[in-house]
Amino acid sequence: MSTLTADLNLTELRQGLLSRDISVLEAVEHASRRIQETEPLINALLHVNQEQALRQAEELDRQGPNPARTLWGIPVIIKDVLATKGLPTSCASKMLQDFIPFYDSEAVHRLKQAGAIILGKANMDEFAMGSSNENSAFGPSRNPWDLERVPGGSSGGPAASTAAGQTPFSLGTDTGGSIRQPAGFCGLVGLKPTYGRVSRFGLVAYGSSLDQIGPLTRTVEDAARVLRVIAGHDPKDSTSAPVEVPDYPARLAERPDLKGLTLGIPEEYWDAEGLSPEVNQGCTAALEAARGLGATTVPLSLPSSKYAIAAYYIIVMAEASSNLARYDGVRYGYRDREAKDLIEMYARSRSAGFGPEVQRRIILGTYVLSSGYYDAYYRKAAQVRRLIRDEYDQALRHCDVICAPVAPTSAFRLGEKTDDPLQMYLTDVFTNPLNLTGLPGLSLPCGLGEQTGMPIGIQLFAPAFAETRLLQIAWTLEQELPRLPRPSGLASR
Repeated sequence: MSTLTADLNLTELRQGLLSRDISVLEAVEHASRRIQETEPLINALLHVNQEQALRQAEELDRQGPNPARTLWGIPVIIKDVLATKGLPTSCASKMLQDFIPFYDSEAVHRLKQAGAIILGKANMDEFAMGSSNENSAFGPSRNPWDLERVPGGSSGGPAASTAAGQTPFSLGTDTGGSIRQPAGFCGLVGLKPTYGRVSRFGLVAYGSSLDQIGPLTRTVEDAARVLRVIAGHDPKDSTSAPVEVPDYPARLAERPDLKGLTLGIPEEYWDAEGLSPEVNQGCTAALEAARGLGATTVPLSLPSSKYAIAAYYIIVMAEASSNLARYDGVRYGYRDREAKDLIEMYARSRSAGFGPEVQRRIILGTYVLSSGYYDAYYRKAAQVRRLIRDEYDQALRHCDVICAPVAPTSAFRLGEKTDDPLQMYLTDVFTNPLNLTGLPGLSLPCGLGEQTGMPIGIQLFAPAFAETRLLQIAWTLEQELPRLPRPSGLASR
């Protein structure tokens, strides 16, 4: 392998680097050229770290290949909600547009320790609040499959970047589906680990009890490689779980077929109102492929799932209200200089620094936490969350994984849902229940929709800390599913 192309996945590039068929400098230069070719079209990035990345590449080439460093010489794009030392971390918001951290998030630190090169920071919905990447203060990202469609959100920038071949993988975050839904829309593998599996240290918080960091990759094997690097206990994060991290890549091939496995099919997902025919058809074909590999499917019911949207948005908006209270224009962040007194400075700074969607969620979150409404809304939502977790745990005692579509439809058009926040929130109806449970989930591309020609994703759910099972099943199924071509929106590039 001596030819660098935008289609190379992480594992293939790693092999070329370790064999010296490809130099690290060549890999970074190729990624930089790909960014120059595609970025004007998709607006996936907010900052490119080209000069420093080239210097790091030259240094790694001088040192020579190091197989012990799993991601040696691999360029990566980081969602702009993760702190990066010396690089801007804006959360796609005017509030933090000039903020440059003096430390790395733990996940980024582990990537660097493994030899990865941080090439840039990716666009996103402001403070991770959105499902389409249209809430960015710096303009929406576009889907490489169709430039008139959204890449999903809030990790739309990382997904668009990886799908466009800028780098072999990117790092995103998932609060209500923000890795899995963009992965489904852009034809990628997206992995949301168990809550506590990956340290949240250095992640700018949106919903602290829901946020999780994970990879967006082109293959399941690549996702396993990245998770192996970023997973593990971190004493700096009180929610980080002291659970042993398996060697995920080494264990993938332990399950060459799916014989003896049971896949749960929840009726609340598969019979849902609004599930488009092409998504149903694509995901059903994936189930048929699983049956062909020996798996058995069983029907399930998760009745409390119908309350998940309401419970999720009450909880996440309440947590957002609390987390974003720190951005007051006093210590850091945007400050209005024309205010006449302290109260006016608070109001003007937050009104100008935050976009409309962030303001909406702060207001609603403050409302549900206020005196007289806490018991009626927040406490009730927390109780529903417990019911949903119990139902998923019970269901997973009767099957090995649960299977469901990633989203009711394929990627929708830019501007299609921006005037109706409720319809936008409903695009996460199949993903946010999993965040309420804290369980791991993986989005796997299963073909292109017949009507739209856009990628379709199916997602798998597993018990807590059962990422090995999740990856093994997805890896085996991936071999039987159709490989997607190069994104049609960038077919000539």
